[in-house]
Amino acid sequence: MSIRLRLTAWYSGILAAVLIFWAVVIYAFVYFNSYQEVEQQLKVKSQRITEQIGVNPLSQSLDLDPFTESQLQEAQIYIQLVDYQSRSVKISGNMEKAGIDFPIVELQNIREERGISKIYVHGTPFLVNQQPLSLQGTNEIRGLLQVGANVTSQERLLEALRNILIFGWLVAMALAITSGLILARKSMRPLVNVIDAANQIQSGNDLSVRIQYTGPKDEIGRLIETVNNMLERTELSFRGLEETNAAQRRFVSDASHELRTPLTTIRGNVDFLKKLWDQESTDRPNLDEETVKEMSLEAIEDMADEGKRMSRLISDMLSLARADTGQKIELNPIPLQILVQEVARRSQFLDRQSEWRQGDLSILNGIYVNGSKDYLQQMLFIFIENAFKYTPEGSVTLDAILYKGQVGLRISDTGIGMERDEVPFIFDRFYRADESRGATPGIGLGLSIAKWIIEEHHGSVEVVTRRGEGTTFIIWLPVVFAPPIE
Repeated sequence: MSIRLRLTAWYSGILAAVLIFWAVVIYAFVYFNSYQEVEQQLKVKSQRITEQIGVNPLSQSLDLDPFTESQLQEAQIYIQLVDYQSRSVKISGNMEKAGIDFPIVELQNIREERGISKIYVHGTPFLVNQQPLSLQGTNEIRGLLQVGANVTSQERLLEALRNILIFGWLVAMALAITSGLILARKSMRPLVNVIDAANQIQSGNDLSVRIQYTGPKDEIGRLIETVNNMLERTELSFRGLEETNAAQRRFVSDASHELRTPLTTIRGNVDFLKKLWDQESTDRPNLDEETVKEMSLEAIEDMADEGKRMSRLISDMLSLARADTGQKIELNPIPLQILVQEVARRSQFLDRQSEWRQGDLSILNGIYVNGSKDYLQQMLFIFIENAFKYTPEGSVTLDAILYKGQVGLRISDTGIGMERDEVPFIFDRFYRADESRGATPGIGLGLSIAKWIIEEHHGSVEVVTRRGEGTTFIIWLPVVFAPPIE
């Protein structure tokens, strides 16, 4: 059974029970009030007649004064007096005219049937008060006084009330069930939209589907809002997963390409050396020993360079793999001036064709940042080596600046620079500008590693560049301690 039918059933069942309860209460109230007045009237008249008759019903005639016939007829009161000893029955004139007689209760059953009871005479309902009569001072029952009233009007009233209550109950239930189904369908329509949207997403690849809802922000409204938020997060996660898979495929493809080149070079040199030193080979060139030795050294040097290149590639890929697995760098407060000065001193020994300039680093005196000394040095060397690589002539400068609680380490060069539209991609793995690809050494992983290190240190990097005029990188790191400004 659907929720809509269950809600309608519960609503209708509760309403039916409430209506039945109130119908019973109303009917009982009307019934009680309708018969109470008649019962009270019968008891009073029975008491008066008993007092009038006296203690010897045999010696008394049924004198109804002060109850005149007109009063009895108007009040529809009927009196019947039974004498068990003489087996005689006296009735009021209105009973005789109407041809009515009440059933006589047997003497042995009179104690069980005494009091007010409802009887039917020729199909007409009467409420009769049956009161035994006995001699004064004795318990011997000598007669029976039956005082009754025609309750046809009360019966009709109660029958009409029953019909009204039953018909009203049926109409109310029909309306309740119909309106309940309509309201339940209207209330459940947003949930049907949720199901349709979920089925649409399940059967297709469109994760941009959202549930349209213009109703109040009630429980269903909040549910739809939650489902829409969940769908949005699912879409973002799915897109992120697709981008990650695409990046991973590009990474594997680029890594395979980068590894293939040095391996091909090494294999070619190995084959060449094998032919060069194989005395029995028919392809062995006819060279003197000095030339063979010189060519062998050149091949070995090529193999060593390619081995170093592969080693750097594997080391860089290992660093990026750690970043992909969510590995965190342990951060501790370190003095920044000592670290940067050490990097500046060692940078002058790197392979370069441009001039190395060390700017004023005294501003870093007393500056501490939360970081890792080894990773920060690796990050600075990546930027400096990158500057040397793309600056065939000119200069590369390292200095520092302070701004609003952050320290900026600035590496500037006067090299070839790049176009602005290339800047968003320079931190992608294996990315190098097309113009420089193959013209400059490198595999395109350095800046990706540097960006990961900066992010792990809760910093950021700023790039300013222009084609033919050089590039400036500013690495911003949050300061955790600095001396007061004098």
